[in-house]
Amino acid sequence: MNPKRLTRRAIEKPWGRRDLPPCFASMADGAHPIGEIWFEDNAGSHRPLLVKYLFTSERLSIQVHPGNEAGQAAGNAGGKDEAWFITEADEDAMIGLGLKKSTSRAALRLAAMDGSIMELVDWRPAAAGDFYYSPAGTIHALGASLVLVEVQQNVDATYRLYDYGRERELHLDEAVAVADPVPFEPSEASRDLGSGRAVLAEGGAFVVERWSHGISGVLKASATLPIWIIPLADGGEIGGEPLETGHVWIADRPARLEIGAGDILVAYEASDYIPDLIG
Repeated sequence: MNPKRLTRRAIEKPWGRRDLPPCFASMADGAHPIGEIWFEDNAGSHRPLLVKYLFTSERLSIQVHPGNEAGQAAGNAGGKDEAWFITEADEDAMIGLGLKKSTSRAALRLAAMDGSIMELVDWRPAAAGDFYYSPAGTIHALGASLVLVEVQQNVDATYRLYDYGRERELHLDEAVAVADPVPFEPSEASRDLGSGRAVLAEGGAFVVERWSHGISGVLKASATLPIWIIPLADGGEIGGEPLETGHVWIADRPARLEIGAGDILVAYEASDYIPDLIG
């Protein structure tokens, strides 16, 4: 069986866009703001990771996700680590990660209630090509004017601390309880594996790699370690099917992979095994 091209599903968000990049144009009706495109297995299988594209016209809420222990205590399968690869960003685009300085949970709660949390969050410039891994517990907010790929643990657990006056529910008790109210510690710089492969993030719940154009071989995926393939440009093939931007594949058995003119992102659950690509 060839790798599966995952089904795309559009999700409306108040901070989304009505105009989407060309590869998603057919999913926009111009009347409703689309904030996310989810890539799902339509066979009904619950996969451990979820890949999305996000499109922002406004800042997202300042929020936090629980770790595995808190997530399970709340009735979820686990916690929620996230990673973002930015594909498009306006010149003034920003992303908020962690706080400018460590603070107490009591002070964090008060700042969320009076809006001064906006000044506590560490906002930093965002540009195409930037990559961030955000562990559970990280206080964060995506800014406006971004298009990005998100890889996350497949858990629906988001606790909002602040939402700029939008009429949406906040989750102050839950958010303050699971938040790490400290500055963000970025993951180590990418690690070169050779042969055009670089690890962008490891040590968390999942691994993200970037594979360079021109690579070809048999991808040694398996049912116990499925691999998500996310092309960053058109070109190449997987299992004889063209790789196209705006689509995502999952491989759970060996498959022929040929990367064309653009790089791809590769994501998989953390384990002792690193997927092989055999020429």
